[in-house]
Amino acid sequence: MIEKYIKRFSYKNYDDFKQNYSINVLENFNFAYDIVDGWAKTEPDKKALYWCNDDGEEKLFTFSDMKRLSDKAANVFLSHGIKKGDVVLLMLMQRPEAWISMIALHKIGAIVIPATYQLTEKDIVYRCNSADIKMIVCVDHEDLMENVKNAITKCETKPVLAVVSKHPVEGFVDFRKEISQASDDFKKMPTSNSDPMLIYFSSGTTGMPKMVMHDFTYPLGHITTAKFWNQVEENKYHLTVSDSGWAKFGWGKIYGQWIVGATVVAYDTEKFNAVKMLELIQRIKLTTFCAPPTVYRFLLKEDMEKYDISSIKHFSTAGEPLNPEVQNKLEKLTGKKINEGFGQSESTVLVGYFSNFTPVKPGSMGKPAPIYEIDIVDEDGKSCEDGVVGALVIRNTDEKHPVGLFREYYKDPQANEKAFKNNMYNTGDTAWRDSDGYLWFVGRSDDVIKCSGYRIGPFEVESALFTHPAVLECAVTAVPDEIRGQVVKATIVLAKGYLPSDALKKELQNHVKVNTAPYKYPRVIEFVNELPKTSSGKIKRGQIRADDLKKSMN
Repeated sequence: MIEKYIKRFSYKNYDDFKQNYSINVLENFNFAYDIVDGWAKTEPDKKALYWCNDDGEEKLFTFSDMKRLSDKAANVFLSHGIKKGDVVLLMLMQRPEAWISMIALHKIGAIVIPATYQLTEKDIVYRCNSADIKMIVCVDHEDLMENVKNAITKCETKPVLAVVSKHPVEGFVDFRKEISQASDDFKKMPTSNSDPMLIYFSSGTTGMPKMVMHDFTYPLGHITTAKFWNQVEENKYHLTVSDSGWAKFGWGKIYGQWIVGATVVAYDTEKFNAVKMLELIQRIKLTTFCAPPTVYRFLLKEDMEKYDISSIKHFSTAGEPLNPEVQNKLEKLTGKKINEGFGQSESTVLVGYFSNFTPVKPGSMGKPAPIYEIDIVDEDGKSCEDGVVGALVIRNTDEKHPVGLFREYYKDPQANEKAFKNNMYNTGDTAWRDSDGYLWFVGRSDDVIKCSGYRIGPFEVESALFTHPAVLECAVTAVPDEIRGQVVKATIVLAKGYLPSDALKKELQNHVKVNTAPYKYPRVIEFVNELPKTSSGKIKRGQIRADDLKKSMN
């Protein structure tokens, strides 16, 4: 299957990969027809999805199952008036219907918006009115259903409501029942590469979320993600830790993985449990694993030596910068490194460690993906010298739009004007490049701390804090200071067995002074029970800054 889309699978080194890797974009490519139905035709018994939950339920879906069920689901959507170009909101956790519905909507040419089940009433109203949503399909989570029912009374449009449940729910279409009763006789519907296919609402670490719109070529960009970064293998189990409402779902649980022919693992659970995750890995003999750094930290807090995870050939991570301490601990336990990757809801993997020809430098994001012209630029758009912090951008977005990069912020010309300038897309992140071509993450542009003339990236301070056993999670931000302009603040969640104290604050401050440049130490430390995070698990440093500003004004 993958042979249609890339010409070469092996490369001598990174330079060979960067110069000669390319993606063949077929005319009118549609992931649902060309990949899912394609596998169902050539290898109908090929394993597509292994689903399980904490109640001991499990089910294996082949590609022929996915074709049949998505055809039936497409007919259900059509029966409720959904047509090409209509927008459907999915909040399905990791129910099999998340995959079935996405494929069905791709077949129709409708636009799918994946979202977390944790959306509030306000979130749902905002999405309905912003995107003109015609239908909502959600899980039977009590709070979510209540939020959905309350939200539609305030929506400008009145979307059809459907629920995935074992029992009928008043006011909702019984989606699972309707799929079971629907015909699987579905006639192929035409789509084109430039049609809108998918919208992600950005994480919203600052301001209201923007609508990130991808077209039908987007899945092809994830060949790089799956084949060369995740390093998934055909007919082998791959697990990316992600709810279906996150952009990471598109990165790791459907597109590139199925193009390569891997079997996606869906661990359908409401709350992450490190022990159960380790038990699952051991039971199914997982081959490739991807999770955010927070998950690795929680796994490492358990007695991992009790579990046989030797089947895992490749570890990867994205979502937040990977601290060297986590990298070193896992390598000591398993003998394998974690390959970091960097990207956004707006893209596929932009920077990372690809195959085995990019040696890992702990703390670095890796090197640019070959399908993008990545650069570090100053405020005038000129390339920075090695070692100089600047904005991370993608060049030539107007002349040749890269496969995998979003098309636009939907219905938001101001955001598009800000993001796309001078044939460049500005990611909003800052980084620097070393003499070997590796990129090092500094932070979001608004996260960088300016203290007494120094520019301090939160990641480097967080990395130093994580080497102390008392620190489970932390977020480093700036707080205003009359003398220095800004000073470094660390908001910390303590590990088990540690209690907040002034003595511990002093100990952590001295620890940072020893493990990084002394001027970067946090002059302010606050201990908290949990950090504010987006629905995708990213730390909301902007909220911490806003809360601190409110406190200073009172």
